Amino acid sequence: MSDSGKKWYVLRAISGKESKVQEYLEAEIKNTDLGRYVFQVLIPTEKVYSIRNGKKISKERSYLPGYVLVEADLVGEVSHRLSNTPNVIGFLGDGSKKNEPVPLRQAEVNRILGKVDELETSEEEINIPYFVGENVKVTFGPFSGFSGTIEEVNSERKKLIVMVKIFGRKTPLELGFMQVEKE
Repeated sequence: MSDSGKKWYVLRAISGKESKVQEYLEAEIKNTDLGRYVFQVLIPTEKVYSIRNGKKISKERSYLPGYVLVEADLVGEVSHRLSNTPNVIGFLGDGSKKNEPVPLRQAEVNRILGKVDELETSEEEINIPYFVGENVKVTFGPFSGFSGTIEEVNSERKKLIVMVKIFGRKTPLELGFMQVEKE
């Protein structure tokens, strides 16, 4: 089969149900003749890291919530089968009365897929739970048990400057995000 009819389309899914749509479509591709017409099902996701109680927690978050990208050749009833998938609202289109699915332009596909690749290979993104003026307690290292106030937050290096009273004098300490917890 030639790749002439192979284009990327966007299915609108119920938010939070994107993975269910992907699982269903992949099962249909494997078990029925839909595999001849649908080539890829993709949910653009990114990993987000946050710190809770001094522990680093990773979570996968949808980069485009409510949307599932499908590479398909929409011949015959393929578009009908895709739009009638459970948890799918329909195709993202131009709003015309024909309700025909509108393929993404190649520039859009490259941008979205490039962004997804960039997010997968990028360094961890950490939601910074600390701000200047906040009181924290040191939980790890030689100064564990000391309390202080955050003077500076360096998100690139994931470091904090914390003013701690040691022997009655305020002393700045450079600590990592994982070494402190909120009081």
